[in-house]
Amino acid sequence: QVQLVESGGGLVQPGGSLRLSCAASGFRFSGNTMRWYRQPPGKERELVASITTTGGSTNYADSVKGRFTISRDNGKNTVYLQMNSLIPEDTAMYYCNARLYESSWIDYWGKGTLVTVSS
Repeated sequence: QVQLVESGGGLVQPGGSLRLSCAASGFRFSGNTMRWYRQPPGKERELVASITTTGGSTNYADSVKGRFTISRDNGKNTVYLQMNSLIPEDTAMYYCNARLYESSWIDYWGKGTLVTVSS
């Protein structure tokens, strides 16, 4: 079955960096766009970044442009989110997402990894 396992979250001071990883299994990873979402406390989940199958195209939310970088390693079935210049507003649960077609489009999610930016 489809599994997405996020890791790399933690407590970091403002201005710091973290690298999130999402290990995928149970589907053809190299054939699917991958996405990172986040859900700040008390707010709705929002799209942070996406990356196409070969990594040739990436997109970012305006709030993270220039600070975050999404990448993938198809040989390791893993997608990454490098987060630099973190600010308190980046505090959220971060989720990996795969949208797969199985007679209809289905969203698969990991359990998330918590990022807390605080001094």
